[in-house]
Amino acid sequence: MEATPYQVTTTGNGRYVPPAPGTRSAEQIRDDVTAQRHDLARSVDALRDRWSEATDVKGQIAKHKTELLVGAAVVGFAVGAVIAFRRRR
Repeated sequence: MEATPYQVTTTGNGRYVPPAPGTRSAEQIRDDVTAQRHDLARSVDALRDRWSEATDVKGQIAKHKTELLVGAAVVGFAVGAVIAFRRRR
């Protein structure tokens, strides 16, 4: 796709600020809409990939096996300590 001849501006937070009304031709507006659709499609695909990775339980378990084992050991120790403390009373 050909670059647009007008300057794309953003605010300090990176949001797109469109040019003033009446300063672009219909073709420029169509090109802008097409570019924004493409960007949106890319963002949705990236989000879908990240969501799939984050909700993959087997993958997360394999990736964080050490942390899970340490957490299970700490929880087991804490539960055992609570049970032992209550029996002494």
